[in-house]
Amino acid sequence: MSKKNEKDTVDQSENVQDTQTNQELKKNVDADNHSNELDLNSKDCEVTDVEKLKQMLIESEQKVAKNWELFLSAKAEADNIRKRAERDVSNAHKYALDKFVPELLVVKDALELGEKAAKESVSKEENQQMEKFIEGNTMAISKFSDVLKKFDVEPINPKGEAFNPKLHQAITMLPNNELLANTVIEVIQTGYTLNDRLLRAAMVVVSTAT
Repeated sequence: MSKKNEKDTVDQSENVQDTQTNQELKKNVDADNHSNELDLNSKDCEVTDVEKLKQMLIESEQKVAKNWELFLSAKAEADNIRKRAERDVSNAHKYALDKFVPELLVVKDALELGEKAAKESVSKEENQQMEKFIEGNTMAISKFSDVLKKFDVEPINPKGEAFNPKLHQAITMLPNNELLANTVIEVIQTGYTLNDRLLRAAMVVVSTAT
């Protein structure tokens, strides 16, 4: 073989080696680029997942806050219903005698009027039987008053007190120099309250300035 042919063969061999080397380098570069792309994609996925988790957390917190508000509202409504029921039951117990007591007061009024008439009769003429009647009648009225008080029925007897339109009913007004204006001079009919609620206003005579 000539020296020229040997040289050509060597050159061709070197060219093949160079080509292979370049191909390998290109493969390595391509592999590195692919790896970098995978890394970037992976990082992008991680960022996306974190954002999704953050959004899910925010939505969960909003749902919790809304449910808590609904719970508080329901609890408040239940408390109000319970309080109303307790108040209704309490009022039913307190004022169950609202219609019954006024009928009893009519009887008590009659006893008191009878006692007053009997005393006036005795003051004019001695009468032992009448005195015994008055004594028994007084005891009956006292017992009657005790029973009413037991059930929280209290009398309104404002003689000498200032007139109170919420508790008193003025029958007439009389001039009086000895008392301040709007003072109760006389109680014509005793008033009553049941558990501090007015059952019957006291019928009174009120003073006026002269």
